[in-house]
Amino acid sequence: MVNLEWFRTFKAIYETGSLTGAAESLFISQPGVSLHLSSLESYVGYKLFDRSSRKMVSTERAKILYNYIQESICKLEEAERHFHKSTEKDVPTISIGMCFETFQFTLESYLPTLPFNVIIKFGDYPQMLADLDSGILDMIITPQKGDYKALEYKPFFKERIVVLAGPQTDVEEFNKLLKTKDLPKIQDWLKAQTWYGSSGDMEHLRRFWHTNFGKRPDFKPNFIVPNMGSIIRCLSGGKGIAVIPDFLSKTERDLGNIKLLWEGYNIIENTLYFGTRKKSIYAREVAMVQEIFEREMV
Repeated sequence: MVNLEWFRTFKAIYETGSLTGAAESLFISQPGVSLHLSSLESYVGYKLFDRSSRKMVSTERAKILYNYIQESICKLEEAERHFHKSTEKDVPTISIGMCFETFQFTLESYLPTLPFNVIIKFGDYPQMLADLDSGILDMIITPQKGDYKALEYKPFFKERIVVLAGPQTDVEEFNKLLKTKDLPKIQDWLKAQTWYGSSGDMEHLRRFWHTNFGKRPDFKPNFIVPNMGSIIRCLSGGKGIAVIPDFLSKTERDLGNIKLLWEGYNIIENTLYFGTRKKSIYAREVAMVQEIFEREMV
């Protein structure tokens, strides 16, 4: 199915004569403009521009297409402007990508207080990086950095992957084993416990086990729940253990509802970054969201 944004990008290239000019007028990255153009050319089945070192020269077919869509695109843009004028004030909308748990434990409670609209998108990090570069997202929270020249990354927090336990879990024997550093017995004790895992991401458990014991875990959690927020609620006030990032349990640990069992002999830390485009019309709104994360994740 054709994407109407492809036509809007095509119109911008036609009128500015370059990919760079189109990117600046649309406030998206140049790779995003190139992607829209190549997608449209594949859809219509012919070349729309001859690329030279200085400008994009429209083909005869491009001229026909431009004349056909120009009025319609202008009407849509005019409707967009009128829509904003009909509201009490022009409220910007920014799109942010992150994992569900990060949103739930940091930004979710602040949404009603923000003076702008927010669209939250969940997904895997490579796709979020691509969406940020193409202009679909305005900001992402990510432990991974991609090779996109139009993007920049600001480190703001280190999450530590740890073993947590419910307060009713008897950990006296385990604490004694830690002092002996007897890895086989430590593994046996851990595997004998009631484990919780999430349906979306078991990578934390696999990484923690391999880093500290040199192999993949040879067991599965007793209970698989929808997300790490569910794990926190199951452990809180009860019995069992799980491997998750420490910051997700900060509130419950402060209340004494969950306890830190073990950070591992080899500590695992992930640096979290604010990922943004180098040029954005939403710099003020993005800065407000960043300030919330920096305050909440200290």
